[in-house]
Amino acid sequence: MVQNVIILGSGCAGSTAAIYAARANLAPLVLEGHEPGGQLGLTTAVENYPGFPEGVQGPELMELMKKQAQRFGATYVMESAREVDLSQRPFSVKTGKETYQTQALIVASGASARLLGLESERKLIGRGVSTCATCDGYFFRGKEIIVVGGGDTAMEESLFLTKFATKVTVVHRRNQLRASKFMSERARKNEKIAFLWDTVITDILDPAKNAVEAVKLKNLKTGVEEARKIDGVFIAIGHDPNTKIFAGQLELDRAGYLVVRNGSQTSVEGVFAAGDVHDHVYRQAVTAAGAGCRAAMDAERWLEAQAHK
Repeated sequence: MVQNVIILGSGCAGSTAAIYAARANLAPLVLEGHEPGGQLGLTTAVENYPGFPEGVQGPELMELMKKQAQRFGATYVMESAREVDLSQRPFSVKTGKETYQTQALIVASGASARLLGLESERKLIGRGVSTCATCDGYFFRGKEIIVVGGGDTAMEESLFLTKFATKVTVVHRRNQLRASKFMSERARKNEKIAFLWDTVITDILDPAKNAVEAVKLKNLKTGVEEARKIDGVFIAIGHDPNTKIFAGQLELDRAGYLVVRNGSQTSVEGVFAAGDVHDHVYRQAVTAAGAGCRAAMDAERWLEAQAHK
């Protein structure tokens, strides 16, 4: 059976695309991916998504979107795309279990925030450890926090967080910033921002209490380790778009993000992109949802045009 449209990913972009495609009677098939619900599936309170004045839990929001799409005829399967062939239509998508064929493809596989690789970090994501200042900064009013990183993103996050935190300490493994001169100077001039050079976090406490209470720090030059009380940790060392299977088939930028033109169209006709897989600027749930809407509408119009050829 050849699908009308397959959607890769089930985050805000993927599920919004599924809602629109299903309402257009395209009966989309959604491959949920290795992180069902996307990054919001790993998030606790979401307070900046429209329509939820009291906020909503990330997994709950994603489940509501999924149910809405299913109500209109979308099918979700717990599989991840491992290989695609976009050289001819119908396109083929291989998972570990099946090979699917589709007339149109919407790539909403997102991007994954780079993490430090600590077990405690993984357990405390959404519980004091965050990868998004815009999403979670509001929860740290009057608190002391750490930002890990030395690039422009880390400086942007740090400056944003000074609106809420009493103190922001930037922890960087080198002795100078990688950020642009402009962003570096802005951060250095801010009285709320301090810097810890040549330093890494070796552990975050305390997963047993489901909250961040302190970090263990190690100076890479002296080898000295110390514990420091802290209320939150923001990881700002970059994102990796989930695009490896498209290398050589779709146009990617230098950082590996999909390149789109004329809305959501990728370099292959009939393949559309939505969300963090191409957006490395905003990375918000609401912008991903908007991109999912756009991709589904573009796919619907493209399929209709093909039918009349």
